[in-house]
Amino acid sequence: MDTLTRRRFLVASGVVGATALAAGAAAYRLEDLLATAGDRDPEAHTLVLITLYGGNDGLNTVIPYADAAYHDARPDLAYQAEEVKRLDEGFALNPALTGLHRRFGEGQLAVVRGVGYPKPDRSHFRSMDIWHTAQPDRPGTTGWLGRWLDGAGGDPRLAVSFEPALPPLLAGEKSAGASVPVTERKAARGLTQPTLTALAAAAPDDSPARARAAACFADLHAVDDMIKGVRDAADPGEGSEGEAAPATATGGARSSLDAQLDLVAQCIDAGVSTRVFSVSLGGFDTHADEKQLQEVLLGQLDRAVDRFVDRMSRTDAGRKVVVMIYSEFGRRVRANASDGTDHGTASNALLVGVPVRGGLYGEPPSLTDLDDGDLKFTTDFRDVYATILDRVLATDPGPVLAGWRGRLDGVL
Repeated sequence: MDTLTRRRFLVASGVVGATALAAGAAAYRLEDLLATAGDRDPEAHTLVLITLYGGNDGLNTVIPYADAAYHDARPDLAYQAEEVKRLDEGFALNPALTGLHRRFGEGQLAVVRGVGYPKPDRSHFRSMDIWHTAQPDRPGTTGWLGRWLDGAGGDPRLAVSFEPALPPLLAGEKSAGASVPVTERKAARGLTQPTLTALAAAAPDDSPARARAAACFADLHAVDDMIKGVRDAADPGEGSEGEAAPATATGGARSSLDAQLDLVAQCIDAGVSTRVFSVSLGGFDTHADEKQLQEVLLGQLDRAVDRFVDRMSRTDAGRKVVVMIYSEFGRRVRANASDGTDHGTASNALLVGVPVRGGLYGEPPSLTDLDDGDLKFTTDFRDVYATILDRVLATDPGPVLAGWRGRLDGVL
């Protein structure tokens, strides 16, 4: 099979980017993964990263309900004090976030305000590249968690995405995580099992790059088998609820967040070696009729996360899980003429779980001292990443984040 055909099939299967194609490793099956459960440090923590694709409106998620400038800028979109889930005398959560509000009261939700980076970009794709690579000046070719994976040994079992394609954040220089959609992959019509086997096998005359690509394809299907095994071993009564949500033009998994987090929970309960899980929810590009749509999406997020965190709180391994929720940017302060908001800049990041010290972190951006109508960031997103690397993944953030020294004090 020629290189071009193989590469096209790999890309269609979800392995994207030159670094991922070059990352060859041995194939793993469920029994190999479960065999590592005893080798894992019982004190090791797990990161679950939830990406809200489309640019979630941060001002209607963490609401400055007591600020007159908020009500003046978006009179028809603003929430009144009696509608919101109060955090303190100035800020509150969206009415749909009932579970996260309860977690805040229990000290398990940290709200990090004003998260962004210098010279923000309002393009969905450019901004997401910046978040994935953690390189605001010039997005590179490797993701921040891919670079962590390189330093952690490169085992693809350590970082798994339940999204349709491998997100760039899991692609390293020498290795890459595994992309395993919740729904079963279906090969194109006419591709027989021998053909699929040939795609995963290096030919004697293959170049090293082609051999690594074949090994990467073998990895992909091996992890698929592993996930099927975990799913089949699960209690039938613990299946996900609700309809599968479609992907949007700005990204997000095609399956429901509830279903993705259900698989994450099954993997953690089974004792797999994975330290990082990536899941997503799309549809937040709310340029029109925003209020009701965002409430629906935030309700989906809230129910899925609350159910997941509740399940995690019952086991030792689960009590070492930290969930991070973020979006590529927030929205403009002022509403547009269509009862929506346009692409903005700084927003919020949420950290949830037993290891989290709940509270409000970061200086809230001013709603009157704006940058061309947009919020000025007060917390660099690399501070959040560095804290996650240090306190959750127990690694030195310096090599991963080009020597970045900022941290969020006290949040974990």
